[in-house]
Amino acid sequence: MGERCRAVLRVLVLQAAWALAGGQVRYSVPEEAKAGTVVGRLAQDLGLEAGEAEARRLRLVAQGRRASVEVSGASGALLVSSRLDREELCGKSAPCALRLEVLLERPLRVFHVQLEVTDINDNAPIFRVDEETLNIAESSLPGSRFPLEGASDADIGANAQLSYTLSPSEHFSLDLQKTDEDGESLFFVLTKSLDRETIPVHRLVLTATDGGRPSLTGTMELVISVLDANDNAPQFNQSVYKVQLPENAERGTLVIKLNATDLDEGSNSKIYYSLQILSPQEGKDVFGLERNRGEIRLTGDLDFEEVSLYRLQVDATDNGTPPLSGHCKVVLEVVDVNDNAPEVWVTSLSVPVPEDASVGTVVALLSVSDRDSGANGRVRCWVWPAAPFGLEATFAGSYSLVLREALDRERVSEYEVEVRAEDGGAPALGARRGLRVPVSDVNDNAPLFAQAVYTVLARENNAAGAELARLWARDPDEAGNGRVSYSVWEGAAGGVGAAAGSGWRAASSYVSVDAESGRVWALQPLDYEELQVLQFEVRAVDAGEPPLCGNATVQLFVLDENDNAPALLPPAGSAPEAGAVAAEVVAKIRAVDADSGYNAWLRYELWEPRAKGPFRVGLYSGEVSTARPLDEADGAHHTLLIVVRDHGEPARSATATLSVSLLEANEAALAAGSSASSSGSRSAVGVDVGGAAASAATNVWLVVAICAVSSLFLLALVLYGASRWAPRAAVLSGPGPTTLVCASEVGSWSYSQRHSRSLCVADGAAKSDLMVFSPNFPPISVNTKNTDALHVSPFQVLNCRKPRTEVDVKMCSCSARPSKTLVEDLFLVD
Repeated sequence: MGERCRAVLRVLVLQAAWALAGGQVRYSVPEEAKAGTVVGRLAQDLGLEAGEAEARRLRLVAQGRRASVEVSGASGALLVSSRLDREELCGKSAPCALRLEVLLERPLRVFHVQLEVTDINDNAPIFRVDEETLNIAESSLPGSRFPLEGASDADIGANAQLSYTLSPSEHFSLDLQKTDEDGESLFFVLTKSLDRETIPVHRLVLTATDGGRPSLTGTMELVISVLDANDNAPQFNQSVYKVQLPENAERGTLVIKLNATDLDEGSNSKIYYSLQILSPQEGKDVFGLERNRGEIRLTGDLDFEEVSLYRLQVDATDNGTPPLSGHCKVVLEVVDVNDNAPEVWVTSLSVPVPEDASVGTVVALLSVSDRDSGANGRVRCWVWPAAPFGLEATFAGSYSLVLREALDRERVSEYEVEVRAEDGGAPALGARRGLRVPVSDVNDNAPLFAQAVYTVLARENNAAGAELARLWARDPDEAGNGRVSYSVWEGAAGGVGAAAGSGWRAASSYVSVDAESGRVWALQPLDYEELQVLQFEVRAVDAGEPPLCGNATVQLFVLDENDNAPALLPPAGSAPEAGAVAAEVVAKIRAVDADSGYNAWLRYELWEPRAKGPFRVGLYSGEVSTARPLDEADGAHHTLLIVVRDHGEPARSATATLSVSLLEANEAALAAGSSASSSGSRSAVGVDVGGAAASAATNVWLVVAICAVSSLFLLALVLYGASRWAPRAAVLSGPGPTTLVCASEVGSWSYSQRHSRSLCVADGAAKSDLMVFSPNFPPISVNTKNTDALHVSPFQVLNCRKPRTEVDVKMCSCSARPSKTLVEDLFLVD
């Protein structure tokens, strides 16, 4: 045993080299090497640095059978892990080469290593039986030859080259013949005539010696019985018969029918056949021989992949005394048929695959084989469906499943890939191997709102915390990449125009957006008089890395509520003489309402006195005029209570108290500014709102008022003349929000606190004028559940007539009562 170990150590040789064609490493190791024996420094031969083999997980890929070697994680050396028996691994095949696949990660690479297991002389020759009996007639002539079954040696090469010796005998010798056609044939040769009466039985020892160093031997005892004369042995017409049979032949199939002849007569010529299996020994269960007819039939299954060639020996023995035998060989060649489908193994699978993986990324490593030979063993492989993956051949029978097209998880989140293999047989056989390749998500989709612009209507005086709208952005990514949070984006021009003098305010001071649900909340009650339109942007941001975002614009229109009562302005009055004709204007009640539309449309009512008196009030103009001619019987002082109401729901009102005093004629003449004197003691009318004033002071203010009215009248004439040459439908507007105030016999509109820069002019009382509103936001269409659609164009035109020349009142008469819906929902901005 010690000598054998020394022989193993002497034979151990490391051969590591790169193959020029494919980058293949080759090693050799003798069989029966001890566990832990270093086969080769694999990491060094692959060009890896120290420690890189362990960091990149250098390892062997498991194959269909145990490789008996392993890779050391620490040193990167290829070691023997278990007993290596070349005969068990490869049988009689030479050379015995094991193909190994070595996997290296980060990046993923595969190397092919060929490990040759070299033979050592560890198997002695073995005979089939320990004792063989030969019956030889004494009449046999010297030179007669008797076939012997030789020994077998599981080793290969020189270790399996057998030589035979026979124990010393003067009657017998050995003859070993070697031919390319039927291999070795061992014959037992009679060298000297036998004499049964002298020696009836000869016992010899046959020794088989192999060519190993040291050589091993095996022995078999030969027992030769000398028989009485039967001098003609059966003879076959051929010494070797060759037969071909497909491997799918059924049991009972006739292999060959043999016929031997014997020249003797009688019982000496009756022949019986017997069968011996020369190689391989497993064939004894495959064939059967009909001993009387010489027919060889299949009793088992043929398998080309297991045994491709059988050598049989058939003995024909006569019934003589002693019986004589004739011999022949039958060489059966098994013909391959396509009875093995290809086999597909997945040796490595890297999933899931990120959707941003580059084209050419290796997803899986596959191994394909077919046990058939020739065209039946040639396999072609492909992937179904053809996209987005493909196969690349890396080595004989090895393939890589690689990415051929870009992935999109939002379109396809998982692929069911089928690797198909088909051999070249007729008919062809195929195999399939299914792979599930999930695609992992990356943050490649930004949140997207259903609309780019949202239009929201909200009435003023809403409660703080009221929900105004609900926005939703879709992100097709998954998990955190698709989780969206909302916020008001201050990065854009998210401010609004507030009331005069308050400047600009950020949108976040008015509204807030719930980060999770996208609901838009009001942070404070809205005031139409302060804010009509609020435009801001809502940003949706996902939780990916890096985060992606999307924006939507929200246009919030505030609808007016009747929350402001009319406010009175200083009065304008005249001083006609007593006895003036009916419908002479005495004074004018002026009031404004901070609301808009119907909520700011004012009407004037004379509340006291209720009985018919000398005065009346214009329903929509607010002009206090005489209802009939005045005389001294009407009294010197009159107190009028006038109620001003708007058209809101509910309506709001304000009251004005007007004191009217009758003046003497000279005071009336002075108040009128006339240079002519008036005789008599006729009375005139004086007007006072809120209490009586001294007569002299009243006269002075009346003169001032008359001068002011005259100046305004002249200015109106100038403007009227200019309007004759100016374009129609002009609206004069200074900086700041533009607001229209319009009044007539039937109605009036006003926008309070924004009344100093609008003027409506026309070219005559009998003609019509056009007033143009020019908001600077685009047309909007507002659909509500219970109202008709309202469309506000960039220019809203009203038909006006009977213009006023009092610029400070900012009014113009309109041809008809305006639509309530139009007045309430009309938005006016710069």
